Amino acid sequence: MSRVLIVSNRLPITLGVSAEGFTVERSSGGLATGLKPVHEAGGGLWIGWPGSRRAVPAASQALLDERLAALQVVPVALSDEEVEQYDEGYCTGVLWPLFHSFPSRLPLETADFSLYHDVNARFAREVARHHRPGDVVWIHDFQLMLVPRMLRELIPDVTVGFFLHIPFPSPDIFRTLPSREALLEGLLASDLIGFHTASYVRNFVSSALHVLGADSDVDRIRWQGRAANLGVFPMGVDAPVYQRLGESPEVAALAAESRGAPGERLLVGIDRLDDTKGIPRRLLAYERMLAEHPELHGQVRLVQVAVPSRTDVEAYAELRQQVDALIGRINGRFGSPRWAPVHYVYRNLSEQHVVALYRAADALLVTPIRDGMNLVAKEFVAARSDEDGVLVLSEFAGAATELAEALHVNPYDIERSAAAYHRALVMPAAERRARMQTLRHRVFSYDVRWWSRTFLANLARSGQRTDHHPPGYSAPADVAHAAEAMTAARAAGALVLLLDYDGTLVPIASTPELAQPDDALRALLSRLAACPGLAVHVVSGRGRDVLEAWLGGLPVGLHAEHGQWSRTPLGSWVGGELPPDPWRDRALEILEDFAARTPGSLVERKRSGLAWHYRMADPEYGVLQANELKVHLASLLSNAPVEVLSGDKVVELRPYGVNKGRVVTAVLAGAPEGTVVAAFGDDRTDEDLFAALPPDALSFHVGVAPSRARLRLATVDDVRALLAGVCP
Repeated sequence: MSRVLIVSNRLPITLGVSAEGFTVERSSGGLATGLKPVHEAGGGLWIGWPGSRRAVPAASQALLDERLAALQVVPVALSDEEVEQYDEGYCTGVLWPLFHSFPSRLPLETADFSLYHDVNARFAREVARHHRPGDVVWIHDFQLMLVPRMLRELIPDVTVGFFLHIPFPSPDIFRTLPSREALLEGLLASDLIGFHTASYVRNFVSSALHVLGADSDVDRIRWQGRAANLGVFPMGVDAPVYQRLGESPEVAALAAESRGAPGERLLVGIDRLDDTKGIPRRLLAYERMLAEHPELHGQVRLVQVAVPSRTDVEAYAELRQQVDALIGRINGRFGSPRWAPVHYVYRNLSEQHVVALYRAADALLVTPIRDGMNLVAKEFVAARSDEDGVLVLSEFAGAATELAEALHVNPYDIERSAAAYHRALVMPAAERRARMQTLRHRVFSYDVRWWSRTFLANLARSGQRTDHHPPGYSAPADVAHAAEAMTAARAAGALVLLLDYDGTLVPIASTPELAQPDDALRALLSRLAACPGLAVHVVSGRGRDVLEAWLGGLPVGLHAEHGQWSRTPLGSWVGGELPPDPWRDRALEILEDFAARTPGSLVERKRSGLAWHYRMADPEYGVLQANELKVHLASLLSNAPVEVLSGDKVVELRPYGVNKGRVVTAVLAGAPEGTVVAAFGDDRTDEDLFAALPPDALSFHVGVAPSRARLRLATVDDVRALLAGVCP
């Protein structure tokens, strides 16, 4: 069995100080509990920050390290100052509000990203130091989003999964983040990326398309030679533990104390004091319910537990003041000497007291305005073995996608939330029981152990997929060997270069007009053309007029519209005007219609063909429109002598028989015996060129798409550097 190396910002331990020097206690909670069997199986390790070691005496530090090793945990050393800037600064101050859809909370400058990068690099190095062949690495949450890529740079064949425990925001919000590219590229080095809900997956895919221009399928994103698989894995709780705890005599006694006067109904809210939890709106809805139902005065009480959180941050201090003011207003408006409508507990409660409140509650109010999952809702259900109680759940909590039998509310709608609270209090017993029975079946079926098993099983399959690792770029030694062969052929007077233009000699531009050759490219082509024993031909899908305007003054062969038109160096264009064909006008009408309906797209008219470009269109909408366009064209042109090609953000129509392969035959017709051909291209149209080459030719594909080319280069710069070396 493979070891699993779990990587998280914090280790599942709590350090304390005692008379003997220090204490180490295992943490409780969803992640620590759920991953405990994984951690302990097969010698697995858990890597993370152990907490501040400042209070541990210097003489006890070595003993502490021994104790941590015995617990199979590996500490990542971070100073208290680094934690403050990295965790409380960038993670809490930037990523947390933005991923919870609060871009207005972003600071004016995000100066702590460099430290975030450095800390992630430190985690990656620590993982690499303990990694053995066959290990599986599972990285957790937003504090470590750069680690997958950094780790893969250290261990190229590592199997690595990542799970995000908070929401992934919409692309419009995510794109406001200055470090957006680095975070996406960090995650996309994973074999599997897990999310709580399908909506988070959609947001992630959309962001990758918008920000990086990556390609995607339903459950996979392809980027820079890799395919990262995506999955929905809603996290659960240790349901049997909460059930046993809820049935214990100690909790039963605490629950009886919490219920208060006979006949009094109890609403409960248990949250960290955080903007995302929606406590102020919950209080407003409760106030509205009391105003609209005076018969409930003295008959209902809200117990609101608020666990202190980030008390030294100004925004949280303001939130506490707001909550205090609302509670004071409600108690002052409706309270009496015998009855306080709100019982406010501002501290962290023991697990027994929390479960006692679950058992005592007539209804649990879980009404965040944004929450990745919210395990409190599932804990409540697991604890209610009496099959009673009502769960009121925000539709903006990840758990809402699973817990359909809860009363779902929009926490921004105060009036309807108040109505839902009232309905929970007056719901018939039979309905309460029916809802809770179904909820409990789901929570027990998909508990935290199911979550960890399912993720790791999918990660194992992801690492084994044969299509998961596309062919990589050619080794430098292979490229150098090909360069030597070209140099030798040039010295022998028999080298022909066939060069695609867009994506090969120049980067793909947002619109065709912006891909004009720069001075460096013109100088390179001129030098190559002047080099003895070397013939240079540019073979492009571009129109004849465009190539003439851009490259006509250079002594190179030009081949336009996939070989329909050709020109010898500084000569005249030859080829054939195709006879008028009725398909062209009908197809042009459809392309123009799609261009009008797809902002950012455009139609390129050539002498022999047409092209619809959508590089500037919205990535997702552009792909949908391109697929629909191809269906329209396939139907329209089913009997026409024309073929439809899909390229890099382009749909192109060209007459049958017109392809780049015909250029090979024409160019080699008068070439001396022993001529070596080297062809360079990047897209589907260049495959025709590669297919027509002699068996001993050299072929270079730029990028990671499938290709019959013998060698692969990463970028346009690599192509130019290779060509520059052929004729120094």
